[in-house]
Amino acid sequence: MNKGTVLDIITENVSANAALMTDESALYVDAHHFVSTHDSVNHSADEYVKGDIHTNTIEGYFSVFKRGMKGVYQHCAPQHLQRYLNEFDFRYSNRIALGIDDTMRTARAIKGAEGKRLTYRQPRLGTVV
Repeated sequence: MNKGTVLDIITENVSANAALMTDESALYVDAHHFVSTHDSVNHSADEYVKGDIHTNTIEGYFSVFKRGMKGVYQHCAPQHLQRYLNEFDFRYSNRIALGIDDTMRTARAIKGAEGKRLTYRQPRLGTVV
């Protein structure tokens, strides 16, 4: 991946109002032009936290995502990646470390499905689902 690709990803997916926290990679040098603030930590100098600046949250999330994709799902077609990310986002945002137990998580999942048809494909007219 190169700097141009990373900056394209940032401009397409990150709000201009965002506070972006990264490591010291040169890929992010011009990121401050596309977000409200950009701060970094220097992992190569053993700096992992600088005040409120760190990458621990995203590294923890990505670690769980990678383990899930390798151990449970094993394959994800590009057109479905957002669905997998949404599922892992829900799990990460509704975990026991945040005080959300299985009962609460289940209730939130059901509430999120309320009023939605959960089908993979749209049924043909006249088809009973």
